[in-house]
Amino acid sequence: MKKKKIIALLLVVIIIIAILCGAIIGLKSEETKLVSVKSEKELMSIYEGERENNDVILGLTTMPFSLLMGIPTTLSSEIITDAAMTTDSSTLGGILNSVESATSNEKSSSIISLPEKEHSTTNIQVENVDEADITKTDGNYIYSISEDNVIITNVIDPENIKIEAKIKPRDEYFPEELILYKDKLVVISTQYISYNNSNTFVNVYDITTKSRPRLIEEYTLYEGYYTSRCIDGKLYVIASGRLREEDEKIVTYYDENNEQKDIGLSNIKYIKGLESNVQTIIASLNLNTNEEVKVNSYLFNVENAYISEHNMYLLNEEYKNDDTSSLWQCLKSLFGFGGVIGYGNAIYDYEYDYNQYTNIYKFKICDDGSIEFTNKTKVKGTTINQFSLDEYNDSLRVGLYTYDGSRIVVFDKELNQIGETPYLSKGEKMYSTRFIGNKAYMVTYKNTDPLYVIDLSNPSDPTVLGKLKIPGYSTYLHPYDENHLIGIGMQTEEKVYRNSSGKITSTRTVITGMKMALFDVSDVNNPIQISQTIIGDSRTTSAILTNHKALLFSAEKGIIAIPVNTYPNNFEIETSSSNISSMVNSYTTYNTSYTSEGYFVYNINLTDGFKLKGVINHEKTSSKKYYSSYYSSKLLRGMWIEDNLYTVSEDMIKVNKLDDLTQISELKIKEGK
Repeated sequence: MKKKKIIALLLVVIIIIAILCGAIIGLKSEETKLVSVKSEKELMSIYEGERENNDVILGLTTMPFSLLMGIPTTLSSEIITDAAMTTDSSTLGGILNSVESATSNEKSSSIISLPEKEHSTTNIQVENVDEADITKTDGNYIYSISEDNVIITNVIDPENIKIEAKIKPRDEYFPEELILYKDKLVVISTQYISYNNSNTFVNVYDITTKSRPRLIEEYTLYEGYYTSRCIDGKLYVIASGRLREEDEKIVTYYDENNEQKDIGLSNIKYIKGLESNVQTIIASLNLNTNEEVKVNSYLFNVENAYISEHNMYLLNEEYKNDDTSSLWQCLKSLFGFGGVIGYGNAIYDYEYDYNQYTNIYKFKICDDGSIEFTNKTKVKGTTINQFSLDEYNDSLRVGLYTYDGSRIVVFDKELNQIGETPYLSKGEKMYSTRFIGNKAYMVTYKNTDPLYVIDLSNPSDPTVLGKLKIPGYSTYLHPYDENHLIGIGMQTEEKVYRNSSGKITSTRTVITGMKMALFDVSDVNNPIQISQTIIGDSRTTSAILTNHKALLFSAEKGIIAIPVNTYPNNFEIETSSSNISSMVNSYTTYNTSYTSEGYFVYNINLTDGFKLKGVINHEKTSSKKYYSSYYSSKLLRGMWIEDNLYTVSEDMIKVNKLDDLTQISELKIKEGK
């Protein structure tokens, strides 16, 4: 009898466990299931609930690099006079748009079929996935942004370059980035409503005739621009921001070709338990056809994005309060080894021991260009930028950092975690990652820069093979070839302060200059630095530190070039957790503008390393008063076309020979044609 009771009790326990497991599985399923908003009332309740409980909000939209460098305080209402109206009125219904042609000759050379010239392209992360930038070229024309205009410059004859046309978006819209696809030019602009509120405006021009761009499509998304990609003619624009209330209703519309259209509640989706009044809008448009733009809204924030040819991964951060864990960590740090001496560090560790997680949302890019949500996962740690992620052989590899250190985590195509490295460099911040084939390279930093080489050939068992410690750190890693790596960042020096007893009271890390380094990683167990160059001093910085598209590199031509700025005051990193992107952007936005700027061009090869070829400067001209400090940073990009180097700023374009940098010609954009 007693035995039967025990068996019955075991059965009850098994049933309870089964029920609990089923419930957990059910909850897990709910956590990855996207559902549509059912009514305007439900949408309003999500908006109001989040508005009353801002702790649930995951954070505001991260602005693109160009916005972080400065926000215009006043917007221009100037319209180019005597503009040629080149809108397709049958399609757009007479949308107001201003285009100035450089010539009235309908038989302009811009419609003649021209031979294709070898030229550089935008420095992108994923092959065949184009990224928008502030300049583009097709080898015969350069497309660039100058204040509130887009300039099309004819560079067919490098000795006689000329402006072919100027495009100005709608009044009060500021051009942010460009995408060039065949005979289509996409201009992505921002309308600033307030500091935390803006609209995204997308214009598509037919530029078959370069002197007369023809507007063929436009749409407006009522959130701030985040990022965009173009894959085989399919354009994806992502905008993000808080939901907006208008006339006691939530704004759920967008504009296309001067017509207001509704996104539709069925296209506004969220995951139960993660409802947020921050929405991310994804608009897809096939540039090869005349189809309408497809717009979907997702009620979550986006703080990082990685996009491959076949999938889109959108990320945001989530914080969990675990006071017990944090207190325990503080006590261990305080009373553990070196605790008394390291009291200040114990408090520092306690304050910055975030229980920080990253949500990863995966979307499939369908053959027709549409997107389809497939799965979601959550992982402990934080990414730093798009290079923290990589898709390879159906696996997603992610570089993450936490208080416990940095690591690589590998997921299968269903976003199930299948492998991870141990935590590396506890207490140090991850500054850069780069995935190249079945290898990953990671840089962390506190007092020195460990460069880790990680083997990912077995996704379920990623292995750290070797590391190199050198002064400074790299914020960007770029492949030179399969066995060599370029690191760009800062050279640093640690200053140690002691009390009268000789005990260390504090440390401070100061920047002593910018740094480019060339690493040999052919021996994966023993990576070595084979060359380095220090640029400027503690007042020097560059756009390349926060924006990979500022880099011009060609191993075949043996050149590497970057824009470099010098500021009046020194840059400092006071703690190991300082973020170079935030530091540089904050400095340039709120402090004095640069004192000098130049485009630094180097020869690079494996024998001689870096050799400065020369510096190209653009003379400063006056800019409009309403532009902030970002716009005083004029030198935007460099590009090569055949054997010539073109440097482009808001003021001018210069042409120099690649071999010796002898100037061939220049064009002052602001002074006319």
